[in-house]
Amino acid sequence: MKLVFFGTPEFAVPTLEILLKRATVLAVVTQPDRPAGRGGKLTASPVKLLAQTANVPIYQPEKLRKDEAVLSNLEALGADFFVVVAYGQILSKRVLAMPRLGCINVHGSLLPHYRGAAPVQWAIYYGEPLVGITTMLMDTGLDTGAMLLKARLPITEDTQSVSLLQSLAPIGAELLWQTLTTFSDLIPEAQADQHSSYAPLIKPEHLLINWQTSALQLQRQIRAFYPQVHTAHRTQRLKILASHVSAELSTDVPAGTVTQLIRNQGFQVNTSDGQLLITQVHPPGKRAQSAWDYVHGSRMEVGERL
Repeated sequence: MKLVFFGTPEFAVPTLEILLKRATVLAVVTQPDRPAGRGGKLTASPVKLLAQTANVPIYQPEKLRKDEAVLSNLEALGADFFVVVAYGQILSKRVLAMPRLGCINVHGSLLPHYRGAAPVQWAIYYGEPLVGITTMLMDTGLDTGAMLLKARLPITEDTQSVSLLQSLAPIGAELLWQTLTTFSDLIPEAQADQHSSYAPLIKPEHLLINWQTSALQLQRQIRAFYPQVHTAHRTQRLKILASHVSAELSTDVPAGTVTQLIRNQGFQVNTSDGQLLITQVHPPGKRAQSAWDYVHGSRMEVGERL
C-alpha cells in the first residue's frame, strides 16, 4: 500500500507512526516551519520531526494549490491513497484526483457535527457527552465528504481538550488503518448536511473569561480551551487552568467578585449563575500552581473583582 501523508500537529503523529510501520509512505506534506517560543525561533512541526527520523521525503509548501513543483512531484508518485490528518490546508480538486483510490481524512468529531478546525474543543465547550473520530473520503468542501468509519469516546465533567486529543490520536490512527485495510468492503455514507455544525478556529475572544456567564459554561470554556483561558487580577493576566462548579448559588455581589478563600482548594468567584471554584492557575512570569498557593502569594482578599 503506497501512501502520501498530509499532517502537521502532534495529533497526527500516531497515525504517521502506524503508516511508517505498516505501509509504504512515499512522502510527507506538512506546514512550513513556524516561529515559536519567546525567541521566535523557526520550529518544525511534530509530523516533520517524525518524518525526518524515517528519512521520508518532506514537502512544506506555503500554499499547496499554488506550488507547481510540489504538485508535479506528488502527481508523479503514483500513490494509492493520500491520508490527511489535521494538515491545515484545504486540498484542491487537482490534489484530490491524484491518488488511485482516493483521499482519506481522519477528523476529530462524529460527523456531520463539528466540521472545521477545532472539533474537540468546541464539543467540550458545548457540553457534548461524546466526542469521536470519523474517517471519510475527501471532497472539495470543508469536512463534507462521505463517511467511512467512526469511533466514540465519552467526555466527562473533568475532561480537558489537551488530554482528550492525546486519547483520541491513537484511536484515530487505528481507525485509519482499519479503513485502509477494509476499504474495498466499506460503503461510504453521505453526510446529512441539515444536521451539520461548525467548529471554527479558536480566536483570542474565545479565551477571555466573561464573569457574566454561568459557572457551568465557564468551567466548560476553561476545559475546552486549556491552557489559554484567562481573566485579569489586579491588571495582570491570570490564566485559569482548572475549576469546579460550586454547589452554592450566586450571591448579590457583582459577577467576578471573589466570595471565598477555601483552604487547600483555591478561591471562589461569583458568576451570573452559580459560583466557580478556581483550583489551578498560571500567573504571568511564573509556573502553573495551585490556586491556594496563588491566594497566599498574591494575598488575595474576599471582595476583590476579577
